[in-house]
Amino acid sequence: MTSSPFDQPYRGGFAGTEHRFALTVYFEDTDTAGIVYHANYLRFFERARSDMLRAAGIDQRAAIDEGLGAYAVSEMAIKWRRPAKLDDDLVVASRVTNVRAASCTIHQRVMRGQELLAEATVTAALLTPEGRPRRQPADWVERFRSIATEEGNE
Repeated sequence: MTSSPFDQPYRGGFAGTEHRFALTVYFEDTDTAGIVYHANYLRFFERARSDMLRAAGIDQRAAIDEGLGAYAVSEMAIKWRRPAKLDDDLVVASRVTNVRAASCTIHQRVMRGQELLAEATVTAALLTPEGRPRRQPADWVERFRSIATEEGNE
């Protein structure tokens, strides 16, 4: 079988300091009325954050393999505004708003065109393999700071 461009997974990317991750709502994301089930927004947010880390040059798999640890959500606040529906094309826009020694805060929005459907503020902390908070590597902190916006600035 020959390789084609369709064999590569989709990757989002940065538009300035905002990371953009596009997705389509599939049947598996919805309830019987064709409305996205509320818990699936967490999956959308998680995919976008993971892709943002990759786009920022942070290799989560290598960090785990090397025993550095992994990010875990320590706090999340979500506001649902309008429902997403089957076959909607959405964009999850993510911005780092605060960087601390062991964690960072990310503001995320799920958009359908210009319409805001949901937004979340997420704090992700770097944890050791034993589950204890640890300082982020200095180069990661620098990468986050280079893409960070002021808290509350959208």
